[in-house]
Amino acid sequence: MNTIPQSVLDFLKEIELNNNRVWFNENKLRYQEQQAHMKAFGEALLDEMSHHDHIERFKLLRIYRDVRFSKNKLPYKKNMSGSMSRATKWLRGGYYFHIEPGNSFAAGGFWSPNSADLKRIRTEIEADDQPLRTIIADPIFQKTFGVLQGEGVKTAPKGFSKEHPAIDLKRKKQFIVTRKFSDKEVTSGNFLSELDQTFRNMRPFFDYMSEVLTTDANGIPIED
Repeated sequence: MNTIPQSVLDFLKEIELNNNRVWFNENKLRYQEQQAHMKAFGEALLDEMSHHDHIERFKLLRIYRDVRFSKNKLPYKKNMSGSMSRATKWLRGGYYFHIEPGNSFAAGGFWSPNSADLKRIRTEIEADDQPLRTIIADPIFQKTFGVLQGEGVKTAPKGFSKEHPAIDLKRKKQFIVTRKFSDKEVTSGNFLSELDQTFRNMRPFFDYMSEVLTTDANGIPIED
């Protein structure tokens, strides 16, 4: 299936109104039908992505919430989502799409880089921030994603000067790009190609980060 049917959004709207186990169990077969639609769409997207990137796998994320440590005890998410990992240690960055009535989006990047990777990124930016600035200033990047997003520290990371001209980038703890889609766009016949192109437009950013995270400060490949 190359499209997401309206029935997926309709079912998610019903979950928001009936977020309890009794209702969900009574509608389990309906959920499985919508889950099958999403899985088929994800596999079709994986096929398209495989023509221009090396993808390890597609994963349809669970609709069940982990409520053990959350004040929100609602048992089900009100969205369906999927992710794709790039293959091998040399290709960094992950793709994600989130389908939710009124709040659908595509995203990618580095949500929680480990301390070593984060230090390596910041060190590279400190040495030369222009390659990254060129990428995020590109008209295609800005039209697709707007700005580079992600949480950051308030002043400067430990070991880095807050007076450095690239402190705006070095403050970041996350490096994320997103693009929102309307419900009409999600259920349109060309959503698959739009999502594929959105992920293609992340590639200059991913390629830059991949090179940074697989080499040392001298540009020498890091071997295990």
